[in-house]
Amino acid sequence: MQLGMIGLGKMGGNMKLRLEKAGHKVVGYDRNPDVADVGSLEDLVAALDGPRAVWVMVPAGEATRSTVAELGALLSKGDIVIDGGNSRFTDDAVNAALLAEHGIGYVDAGVSGGVWGITEGYALMVGGAEGDVERLMPIFNALKPEGEFGFVHAGGVGAGHYAKMVHNGIEYAMMQAYAEGYELLEASEHVDNVPEIFKSWRQGTVIRSWLLDLMDRALDEDPELARVKGYVEDSGEGRWTVDEGIRLRVPLPAITESLFARFTSRQEDSPAMKAVAALRNQFGGHAVKSE
Repeated sequence: MQLGMIGLGKMGGNMKLRLEKAGHKVVGYDRNPDVADVGSLEDLVAALDGPRAVWVMVPAGEATRSTVAELGALLSKGDIVIDGGNSRFTDDAVNAALLAEHGIGYVDAGVSGGVWGITEGYALMVGGAEGDVERLMPIFNALKPEGEFGFVHAGGVGAGHYAKMVHNGIEYAMMQAYAEGYELLEASEHVDNVPEIFKSWRQGTVIRSWLLDLMDRALDEDPELARVKGYVEDSGEGRWTVDEGIRLRVPLPAITESLFARFTSRQEDSPAMKAVAALRNQFGGHAVKSE
């Protein structure tokens, strides 16, 4: 099958290679001419036979919205656009409606797999019309991991990115749990070898996971994590997951706390903790540390 791929970074570039290895023809476009097959979106569209399928793998937000809008003016009736980035699910209905005016289909695909996806496969959470998804199955089958798991048609337009949002919210909480366990082990006077404890958990325990495997790998490379600064960004999905919990009145304490922990990581000296220290001093005369 032919596919246009827009955005050839760590994810898009590796996905292109995996698809090509499976026998698909992929025409790639990127702002970096060193990795692109064509020089413009117009050239990409011209290089594909109709009906076309074009996968957008660029940063979420305005970059994706503007790319989809541009494709709406370039593609033809019967073509399909796939948004494989981490777009907010609310953007999908807008993108789909814009493309529908031109008779162009729209599929949203939440993609998980990171830098390992090229060899291990990518977990795909897809939203869109049944006919559009079915037509793209050769592409999805080539990208997904081997076996029965790793792909879901989650529902209509927006369902794929919604599922990926919740996936990433869960990921936040799982990473936070491993991180808190690591800190407690490091602080304990009873433990001599924290990296080996994490390694031992990789088999036979109920907390084994790929994230645990990656934690073990990180500790192999840097046993005390001395080369890592404790500053953590959030890509958006955690915030959106918490927003949805509030909207639907679904309690998400673990996911919410893991998001707030990332905010805490960015503070050199927490203003809130300064206020707590000042209050303890006022009501109980507890000592405070000066700057």
